[in-house]
Amino acid sequence: MDTTRSSINKLPVHEHPLFHTALFTVSVCAWCHLEGIMYSSYVCDEVSCRLFHKMVSRRFRLHKECAEAPLEINHHPYHPEHPLLLTNDSPTEDGTCDFCGQKLLSPYYTCPTCEFKVDFICGIKPSPSAIEHPVCHDHQLVFLKKGREEEVHCEVCKKSISGPSYSCPECNNVYFHLDCVHLSKEVNHPCHSNHPLKIIAYESLRNDDHAEKDCRLCSTRPEEMLCHCSICNFTLCLSCTKLPPPLVVDHSKTHTHTLRLVSSKLAFTCKVCGIDGYKRRPYICLECDFVIHGSCIGFPHVININRHDHRISFTYHHSRGGRCGVCRTNVSQYYGAYSCSVCPNYTVHTRCAINNTIWNFAELEGTHEKIEDIAPFKVVEHNLIRHFSHSEHTLRLLKDNVIHDDEFIQCEACFPLVEFGPVYSCTECYFSLHEKCANLPMEKRLFFDPAPYTLRYDNTIIYCNLCGMLNDGFRYTSQGIRMQYHYVDVHCASLSEPLVHNRHLHPLYFLETNDNYCDACKRARADYMLACDTCNFSLCLYCATLPEEIRHMSDEHPLTLYCGGKGNGKNWCDVCEVELDPSKWFFACSDCEVALHVQCALGDFSRLMPGKLYTVGERECEVVLNNLYTRPFCSHCRSRCKAPVIFKDNGEDNRYICSLSCLSSYLCIDFC
Repeated sequence: MDTTRSSINKLPVHEHPLFHTALFTVSVCAWCHLEGIMYSSYVCDEVSCRLFHKMVSRRFRLHKECAEAPLEINHHPYHPEHPLLLTNDSPTEDGTCDFCGQKLLSPYYTCPTCEFKVDFICGIKPSPSAIEHPVCHDHQLVFLKKGREEEVHCEVCKKSISGPSYSCPECNNVYFHLDCVHLSKEVNHPCHSNHPLKIIAYESLRNDDHAEKDCRLCSTRPEEMLCHCSICNFTLCLSCTKLPPPLVVDHSKTHTHTLRLVSSKLAFTCKVCGIDGYKRRPYICLECDFVIHGSCIGFPHVININRHDHRISFTYHHSRGGRCGVCRTNVSQYYGAYSCSVCPNYTVHTRCAINNTIWNFAELEGTHEKIEDIAPFKVVEHNLIRHFSHSEHTLRLLKDNVIHDDEFIQCEACFPLVEFGPVYSCTECYFSLHEKCANLPMEKRLFFDPAPYTLRYDNTIIYCNLCGMLNDGFRYTSQGIRMQYHYVDVHCASLSEPLVHNRHLHPLYFLETNDNYCDACKRARADYMLACDTCNFSLCLYCATLPEEIRHMSDEHPLTLYCGGKGNGKNWCDVCEVELDPSKWFFACSDCEVALHVQCALGDFSRLMPGKLYTVGERECEVVLNNLYTRPFCSHCRSRCKAPVIFKDNGEDNRYICSLSCLSSYLCIDFC
């Protein structure tokens, strides 16, 4: 029976439904807190339930037996007089398990009558106080709580023991991990039933060039001890020895027939992901030509990814081929892939689609498609709306170009002047929005984070990590996986792939990089850029969001963004009077010889509203226009302010700040 999307009842200690999945994954159980391969588990689809483990976001996941653990335990061997109840209450900071002595984590079992508490594992699987005839040792072993000051090591795996253990009272310094105590020197393993596996040190195989040193199941190389059969040259790590994979899997959505684990390694190509599986043990169907990685069992069939606006669905055979929408390499039509029913040419490799930076972990098969673009406004009448960002007044659509005489009117969402294109303008005040900005979706998936982002407007200043600009307009916010991008301005959020930029011949695609140069500004950038598949061209997100046309006090005509090859005859910037670098992008007038550096034309504060007051650090600063006959000196760099919009410190006389770097140094604030 297929239970991919079957839910169990809501548990009293968890607020959302849990869904069973057959997907093989390396994860951490949220209840027993053990990390390792989980062959069958229950998961929560809610983003708010994400866990952070070792600096990596993890989906809320439970072992099957943990999710099905009893809510009440009667006659617990170490507290038989009262029942123990499962609770998710936060324990005290110094709370410890009354049995093993380890720090108490939620959830745990507690007695409502007295103050007895045990952690989750000690509740459902209490370790015996003594083992009379252990398989790993010749003498009786006794249970020891955590609390030894000296460092001790396990006799089986040789790793350090930090928690409770078993010890031999007859032998000095003989200790065992709780999960190693059941391993003998020779292990009869279901994945290698021909011969027993011997637990040996990795060093004994190190100099043998022909010995198999990697685990046959998970492909990791054990650091200290491993299980090995010298007759078959078969190796397992201790983790796979303790928790072997299932030999038989029945999962109809993966395959209609029963899948069986092969007893020896094969050279094969997985039918689901199309990746070769050399030195791995696949699952195969004995009735047909089907072979699959164990880690590919239970793949989701319908998902959303952050690189595409529509749902994509898994198929074993598709006729499209083409390039992957994520990694941009070819997709074979003979193996599994994800494709979009709306966009006929959009296909994604299976492994690329379920990458944890691309997919939000939610299986959507059998669910109604969510309407992503919740309307940001209510229609009052024809061309008249009430927008969420300005609910006190109505906004009227003005379809002709709008130029306000003697007024400095900016779009409240993105802050360029509202001179170009149709805009919504308030019927009672100066609040204005570009038509495109007024229609921004309230919820959006962005290219760098699988968690959804929500449109906000709260009149506070933010720093956008993607483009490096301060912004007071609309922003997308999230409690998502990549917390360094909690705030994203609408300029970066509006970028999508393929990006067709008028200053480059070919479409551009997002690329995550540690060190790459932007061809527009010639500066090294990290994190995300836009790159060309056809030529060696890269564009940082700041340059990708530059306006193609602006107005500037230096010229009566609009200035156009140029990508080199145009100047004013002498190639001097009309603001800073420094020579232009023709290889960098700049603004110039098509009717006269005016040309400006991008920084001189826009500056660092072009996305802030002039006239507004901000509390930056402990100072009250005002955004002002740099339109006086004599440009003021910057209080930090002592140069004349060149940008059209600058900061003024209202707490000091004539203290101006020209750039973000000067503002950061002046106020001792690290905006990044």
